[in-house]
Amino acid sequence: MTHLFTGVAAAVTTPFTNQEVDYNSFRRHLEFLIENNIQALVINGTTGEGSTLTAEESRRLLEIAVETAAGRVPIIAGTGSNSTAESIRASREAKEIGADGLMLITPYYNKTSQRGLIRHFEAIVNAAELPALLYNVPSRTGMSITPETVLELSRHPYIVGLKDATGDLNYMSQVRLVTDPSFALYSGNDDTALPFTSLGGQGVISVVANVVPARFQEMYEQTFTNLTRAQELHYRLTPLISALSVDVNPIPIKVLTSHLGFGDYEVRLPLLPLEEEEQSRLVRQFESMMMEV
Repeated sequence: MTHLFTGVAAAVTTPFTNQEVDYNSFRRHLEFLIENNIQALVINGTTGEGSTLTAEESRRLLEIAVETAAGRVPIIAGTGSNSTAESIRASREAKEIGADGLMLITPYYNKTSQRGLIRHFEAIVNAAELPALLYNVPSRTGMSITPETVLELSRHPYIVGLKDATGDLNYMSQVRLVTDPSFALYSGNDDTALPFTSLGGQGVISVVANVVPARFQEMYEQTFTNLTRAQELHYRLTPLISALSVDVNPIPIKVLTSHLGFGDYEVRLPLLPLEEEEQSRLVRQFESMMMEV
């Protein structure tokens, strides 16, 4: 089993202009990320507002990502859903477009049992025949994948890793204890990326990497070669990561992607933009960090 990537992947935002997807800004943002040492691109996930994109928008974004990356970095498509049939459809389409892997969230609203989770994920990967990451984010879905269920699913040849957005390092340790080292674990929380990596994780699927990809990747690399430098980067990035918790993701990070010129500052309902004062405070925090790191 080979990892889809090691290091930092960006959970890529979807830029809007007048509430329409701004495909040109999206393409420029992908180039910026690739040029600044990002290791993989996750498209149509939570940060990309995948749940409020149309099927056609999701398809076009994935097509552009595959075209733009041109094999330079892996493209991972967020194709999870609370409908197994819909997730199979989207996953097959992602394979047809040329995605390198899938990211599959646990079902939400009609949340299921652990036995149902196993059947759900196996049905999707059996149909799509692409490497897949499980995505555990109980704060959004109301359910978690137990370490025992992760172990069982990790034995499937197409299920190659887990995005762990629990923020619980004990949970991560329990999963690492029972799974084979070849099964990849990725932090879904920027604030715990350094300790997560030091405990045996393969990297992070990051929100803040949308605007600081090179610095976040440097922190990952320095964890293995110069822990003091990695810690320094962690503490310099922490105030910005903390500032991004002012509202639900991706409302705050899109202030900064817009600040860098990747689309207008817009989100889709039911999300609402930050107030102007909050936007200004976040931009000041970002600019201050960029001067220091």
